[in-house]
Amino acid sequence: MYVAAKGGEKAIAEAHSLLARKRRGDESVPVLSLDQVKCQLGLAVDRVMCEGSLYDRELASLAIKQAQGDFVEAIFLLRAYRTTLPRFGFSEPLDTGNMQVQRRISAAFKDLPGGQVLGPTYDYTHRLLDFTLMENEERVEDREEEVAEQEVPENPHSPMTRVADLLRQEELIGMEPHEDPGERIGDLTREPLLLPADRDVRLQNLARADEGFLLSMAYSLQRGFGYDAHPFLGEIRYGEVSVEMVPEELGFPIEIGTIEVTECVMINRFAGTSESPPEFKTGYGLTFGHCERKCMSMAMVDRALRCREFGENADYPAQDEEFMLFHSDNVEASGFVQHLKLPHYVDFQADLNLMRRMRAEYFTSQGKDSKNRGK
Repeated sequence: MYVAAKGGEKAIAEAHSLLARKRRGDESVPVLSLDQVKCQLGLAVDRVMCEGSLYDRELASLAIKQAQGDFVEAIFLLRAYRTTLPRFGFSEPLDTGNMQVQRRISAAFKDLPGGQVLGPTYDYTHRLLDFTLMENEERVEDREEEVAEQEVPENPHSPMTRVADLLRQEELIGMEPHEDPGERIGDLTREPLLLPADRDVRLQNLARADEGFLLSMAYSLQRGFGYDAHPFLGEIRYGEVSVEMVPEELGFPIEIGTIEVTECVMINRFAGTSESPPEFKTGYGLTFGHCERKCMSMAMVDRALRCREFGENADYPAQDEEFMLFHSDNVEASGFVQHLKLPHYVDFQADLNLMRRMRAEYFTSQGKDSKNRGK
């Protein structure tokens, strides 16, 4: 394949030109605008922002367009651009308890304080193709009566009690290890991943991890390759949260904007030990944008990776810290796999010569002529 690719820089330039024409496609079709990507492919934009570690809908839309909808390539583009940006400060921890909720459900409690807010979701749709979407004109069905029938809180933007907090009031969920506000938080974007990793670094890694990989690992846990207790969705919520930072010249936090996030808490039964009583243990997920499947998978894997913290054995892939953290990043994985497309002429010639020699030695030891080995 590579032998025919002669011409050096000229050949590469021609490949770029061909790629641009391929990306544009049929020129009789209107060009895809970034606003169309941003507004009508919102969940794709959210995934690219989350795994690209950069909250910017415009740039994520550009990456998706440039990559022809290849999400892994788009994430790579956004992650690479992120490394060029200056860092002028650090934000305060997000207060998701004061989230302006657009969606909030619990599979553990029916009568949830504050109510179940179904919000925008595919959970209750039929998995049937909607052929009306093939038409160019926008068609919006009148669903006012259906919305009126839903039990919606009077003010869905008011703070809502967390399910985990309700259980903590009964001491059914163990308190999280005390965190020192002055303790330094690890930064996976500036420091190499070292094992064993603290939970803050693990959560950073999982937030950037490939959704498909996390989904597969979460599924493996449910199929018996992990903790025995059935996980319960304590709560998942999606909405806007304020981002605050403390400028040095002020000394107190100010709001610099809002972002949309998805937060998930998964709950698992824990039988206890000789030193701790039976209680529930939790896994946590937090992502940019509306990424429920990713966030749930992240929470389940987080719980699995806490096995040693709870005195459990790490017997399965999703509980293996090295396996999970080093193999979940799609940018790393894509690089290692795709580098195999680069020329390996010398390496393969060495393997070819080795294989010929090994075969010759084998047939000689068997008293056979390698050219007539079938006789």
